Amino acid sequence: MSKSLVRLLAASIAFALTITFLPFAVLEAQDANFHDAPDAAKLLHDPYEGAADKAAGKRLYDIHCASCHGRNAQGSGDVPALVDGVLESVAPGELFWFITQGEPQKGMPSAGNLPEPERWQVVSYLKALGLPQTASSGAGDPTLGTTHTAKLTAPPPHPPFTDFRFEEPGKVRKITVNDLPQPYATPSAENGPEIIPRPADAWPKAPGGFKVEQYATGLENPRLMRTAPNGDVFFAESDAGRIRLFRGLTSDGKPELTAVFASGLKRPYGINFYPPGPTPQWVYVTEPRAVLRFAYQNGDLRASGAPQHIADLPDGKGHWTRDIQFSPDGNKMFVAVGSASNSDDPDTTRQEKNRADILEFNPDGSSMRIYAYGIRNAGGGLAINPKTGELWCSVNERDTLGDDLVPDYITHVEEGGFYGWPWWYIGSHQDPTHPGKHPELKDKVIIPDVLLQPHNASLEFTFYQGNQFPAEYQGDIFASEHGSWNRSVRAGYEVIRVPLHQTGHASGEYEDFVTGFVLDDGRVWGRPVGMTMAPDGSLLVSDDGSGSIWRILAVSK
Repeated sequence: MSKSLVRLLAASIAFALTITFLPFAVLEAQDANFHDAPDAAKLLHDPYEGAADKAAGKRLYDIHCASCHGRNAQGSGDVPALVDGVLESVAPGELFWFITQGEPQKGMPSAGNLPEPERWQVVSYLKALGLPQTASSGAGDPTLGTTHTAKLTAPPPHPPFTDFRFEEPGKVRKITVNDLPQPYATPSAENGPEIIPRPADAWPKAPGGFKVEQYATGLENPRLMRTAPNGDVFFAESDAGRIRLFRGLTSDGKPELTAVFASGLKRPYGINFYPPGPTPQWVYVTEPRAVLRFAYQNGDLRASGAPQHIADLPDGKGHWTRDIQFSPDGNKMFVAVGSASNSDDPDTTRQEKNRADILEFNPDGSSMRIYAYGIRNAGGGLAINPKTGELWCSVNERDTLGDDLVPDYITHVEEGGFYGWPWWYIGSHQDPTHPGKHPELKDKVIIPDVLLQPHNASLEFTFYQGNQFPAEYQGDIFASEHGSWNRSVRAGYEVIRVPLHQTGHASGEYEDFVTGFVLDDGRVWGRPVGMTMAPDGSLLVSDDGSGSIWRILAVSK
């Protein structure tokens, strides 16, 4: 690197204080340059470019980045993934500049105190990344991990807030608006999980009268699941770019058949069947930037042809998952698109256009409009309440305001409704990063039906319609809580139940249902994502931490 370029680069860096550099801010090209890097940064040469041995860069990445971005760079919560081509168009010099400078206001500290050669080694490693393997390459092998008995010694949380140490199957919780602390009552934490192989004596814990079995193992990043009208279970292996399906159930609780329905996709997530009812003609699939559909007849094991492009979606950087649902009459298609950032102001940030919204389309992709807005990220889960016909969503709220702000939530969605992001949250609470902004919206903020633990990362959910569980569970919501990264002691990493009291309406409480994915010492071996009902009435839960699908079934009534 020439001395003149070094001086020019250094002049562009206002601060460089922290040796760690996690997490990256939203990976969003801003104008022509990556995160407004100076033009001179593009001219910087990576001295390690093309080097066959990336081990040094990986070791540095594991030390400084992996706790938030993931051991395989798959991302976690709000922390973006660094794979799947997201850095392909970024010049090595721009990446070096950004790592050096950081963007602390968006959660990316500076790495300026890290020696320059080491920063370049990290850049070289990141540029060489391909698709990650499953976080636990030995998923399904119970002998690979060992349990540590040391327990965390952090003080207990202040009720009604909790953390993984106090999550317990059957424990009922309720958070109200009056329980919310002031912003910054506690420091904002960076505590992303390092996924480990499941120890031999670790297993999901269910309440009395239920048990958990392992339905499938060895999967690559299993995410959202949906059950087809004929009972086949479709699910997205997002990082692998494919939609797979399982059919049937053996006597020992395993699928009778598995097939790849479609492959060669770009990070698929949302799946649904159209038209609603027993004889769909299409399987709709969402990618970060598009809605696609495949011709389909009940029982198809593989798509009969290439997908049709139905609609463009806002850019997939930042929150990339996009769930999809159809109105009960089949006339409308809903797609949830999460924000590109934690709390950037859409008034001044072009990347937030038509994001943090639930969008409505005709099923052919025409006539797009905003159905509801101010919903930071409902891309992990949409569902139609079968009793009321209402659209419901599961939302990841904003981070960086402290351990106990802002609650995630599950709620019905009102047409034209405003849910606060980014200027307000949970009613008339102003976000401190936007003081005085949009006072006219203060009284329009809809308070969600069920407030969940902040930073839980609530994802897919389903309304239970089976006959295997006891009658009091009929119509209730079961939801996957992927788990926190922005909390000093982890929360989430569980399956919850939201009672709807056979009325179709929630009264604010929820229940820990299946726990046990975090060890006593805080290490994580499992992260629930998808949730669907098997044909026999049991529940299936995908787990992208262990690369598994779990089956929850009642053992007594």
